[in-house]
Amino acid sequence: MEKEREKQVYLAKLNEQAERNDGNTKSLLVVFLRIFFIVRSLSVIVELCFLALCFIFLSKYKVKALNVELTIPERNLLSVGYKNVIGARRASWRILSSIEQKEESRGHEENAKRVKDYRPKVEDELSKICYDILAVVDKHLVPSATSGEYTVFYYKMKGDYFRYLAEFKFDSDRDEAVKQSLKAYEASTTTATSELGPTHPIRLGLALNFSVFYYEIMNSLERACHLAKQAFVEAIAELDSLNEDSYKDNTLIMQLLRDNLTLWTSDLEEGGEQSKEDNSQDEVSKSMEQLSTFS
Repeated sequence: MEKEREKQVYLAKLNEQAERNDGNTKSLLVVFLRIFFIVRSLSVIVELCFLALCFIFLSKYKVKALNVELTIPERNLLSVGYKNVIGARRASWRILSSIEQKEESRGHEENAKRVKDYRPKVEDELSKICYDILAVVDKHLVPSATSGEYTVFYYKMKGDYFRYLAEFKFDSDRDEAVKQSLKAYEASTTTATSELGPTHPIRLGLALNFSVFYYEIMNSLERACHLAKQAFVEAIAELDSLNEDSYKDNTLIMQLLRDNLTLWTSDLEEGGEQSKEDNSQDEVSKSMEQLSTFS
């Protein structure tokens, strides 16, 4: 079992380094798929999409078969693999939505309809990927978590993938996705606050994504600013205590928080809510200056 586990981790690392997110797909299967798509004269994009689905199928059942807590490298590989797979489709969905809006604004109704008819195909793929990993998180990863760090990590994943669903779902489906995303982020935040330090990269990443959830999904600009600012300022206070191993990751996430705060506080000022955020913005500005000396 341990040898098989080491083998799968090594193969997953090779896939990541080669920027291939088809997971632990066997080489013969890859060759077969390539021949199949060449013969069918399909695009490279379609091939990669299919390989990506193979990654999800195989990685999901590898986790189930092992039925143990993943190591940190295994956990990270699973997370990165799914993130890359879902990221490609989220980008596709946004491009299609933008094209649809442009075609409608230009009065090209026929083209707009074509895009509108095609977009659900991408949405179906997004839904399948999200629900697959959410099932793995709920049934296997969360129950196997033995530390606060793992619990925070997996509930953050759950919040992220329900947030992705909320990006394109409508009506009651969207309401449910929003509800579940908020619930997962709150559970992750509760554990992170008690178990992880302010400079822990997973806690910082959680704050970053949770604040994005409030900004993009809940349209709560003030709440998004509050979360991001609080995480940023708390981390800055302990930045001197960081070790070299985590310094780069931490400062990178903090710079993303800083960038979002710069954008969002500007939106607040334009919206006439400057007075509510004057003091916190001054505090963030001072912290930003401090971070720039470390970057």
